[in-house]
Amino acid sequence: MADIVVVYHSGYGHTQRMAQAVADGAGAELLAIDADGNLPADGWDQLAAADAIIFGSPTYMGSVSWQFKKFADASSKAWFAQAWKDKIAAGFTNSAGMNGDKLATLQTLFTLAMQHGMIWVSQGLMPSNSKAAQRNDVNYLVSYSGAIAQSPSDAGAQDMLPGDLETARLFGARVAQVAQRFKG
Repeated sequence: MADIVVVYHSGYGHTQRMAQAVADGAGAELLAIDADGNLPADGWDQLAAADAIIFGSPTYMGSVSWQFKKFADASSKAWFAQAWKDKIAAGFTNSAGMNGDKLATLQTLFTLAMQHGMIWVSQGLMPSNSKAAQRNDVNYLVSYSGAIAQSPSDAGAQDMLPGDLETARLFGARVAQVAQRFKG
């Protein structure tokens, strides 16, 4: 089984709940970036040992949170040593808007992975885009680059939609399958 870490920042709990769904699907460990943009003491060691790293950040002002950006900048030590080269990578995000420029956040996560020489895994789900589609359907928001979710600005993390969380879980499972194929 591949060793997978979900490293994420969550400002209000929504991205944490999504991270948990991704981790459940992937059989992964959660690694939270704290409110000051730091990892726990053993966090860098966890990432070094991982076969796959799944990045997660809320979409704030069309990009990752500053806490996630601080983590990304701090990963330059791993970049310099090419420590994450050929590891599996993927990413997810959540915002209040249906669009909310989530793609820009996924592209930031993708660029981070490409800077490190990682191998990116896409969403891999067909969209729910027919007339019969319902908001709780899997991949209703239609992302191919990574998992995305939408949470109204006045709703708590407990109010996240089951379809978005199932999309996140399935995304985690896909990353695990790809990571295992590469490890195998």
